[in-house]
Amino acid sequence: MSDLTFSLSGGCFNCRVAAVIVRDGKILAMQDDRSPYWYLPGGRVRLGETAQQALGRELEEELGAAGELLRPLWLNQGFFTEEVSGKRFHELCLYFLVRLSAHQAPDGEFVRREGERLHRFCWLSFEQLEGEYFYPLFLKKEIFRLPEGFTLRTEYE
Repeated sequence: MSDLTFSLSGGCFNCRVAAVIVRDGKILAMQDDRSPYWYLPGGRVRLGETAQQALGRELEEELGAAGELLRPLWLNQGFFTEEVSGKRFHELCLYFLVRLSAHQAPDGEFVRREGERLHRFCWLSFEQLEGEYFYPLFLKKEIFRLPEGFTLRTEYE
C-alpha cells in the first residue's frame, strides 16, 4: 500500500500520525540517523488505513510494541519546511495519547532498529523540551495542558 504523501509543484502533502507517550512528567521522543532533531514516534498513514491502524503499525515497527491508544488529542494542520530535505510541507497529523508499559519503553535512553534505520529513544522532561531541538514546536508548550477533547489546530513554522 502507498503512503498518503505526494509531491506537488509547490511542495509535499503528508498525512501522518504521532504518539504522545507520557510517563512521570516526561515524553518519549525519538531521533533517527537522518534527523538531527527529536520528534514523536509515528509515521505516514497508508492508503486504506485508519489513523489508529497506522499508529499501531508504526509503534510496532519503531518500538516493537502495540501500545494502548487512549484518545485523540489534536489534528494539526502543519505548514513547514523540513530541515533535512529542505522540502516545503503541508501536513495533516493526528496526535494520539498512548500508554506504553515500562517493559515496552524502558526508562532512560534506548536504541531500536527498523530495517536499515537506527532509532534512538529518550524520555525528555516536559521542562526540557523548550531547550531541545524538538518538533512539533507547539508541543513544547501544549504538553503541559493536554486537551480533554479532540482539538483542531494550525501551525506555521
